[in-house]
Amino acid sequence: MATIALVKECLLALKDRTGSSPHAINKWIDTEKKTTVKKHVMRSALKKGVESGTLIQVKGSYKLSPEAKKPAPKKKAAPKKKAAAAPKKKKTTAPKKKAAPKKKTTAPKKKKTTTTKKTDPKKKKTTTKKKKTTTKKKQ
Repeated sequence: MATIALVKECLLALKDRTGSSPHAINKWIDTEKKTTVKKHVMRSALKKGVESGTLIQVKGSYKLSPEAKKPAPKKKAAPKKKAAAAPKKKKTTAPKKKAAPKKKTTAPKKKKTTTTKKTDPKKKKTTTKKKKTTTKKKQ
């Protein structure tokens, strides 16, 4: 398995908000995958991941970029559903009436609630300050 793929899997499993250090990544690969990755191979894989944009370097740690997080789970889940749905259609060979296609129901839209500002029944007192006039004394 390619080192960058191991690193991606490791970062998804560790889920550190601030990223994982190369030492922590190596330790995870040793315990979970039972393989060892040499230091210079790991360093070059991390460097290549940063250059390609799949990894983000934060100080001495690395974390997955938002683009790298999103496509990976969707690609794995989609083919399984399509493969499972296809054999079911092939099994029905007897001529039967086709059922009307079910319409997709959309979620009912929530009514927007309007908020009105409540006015206080108490009136605010307005005060005016009196100007003090000073007279100059002539000497």
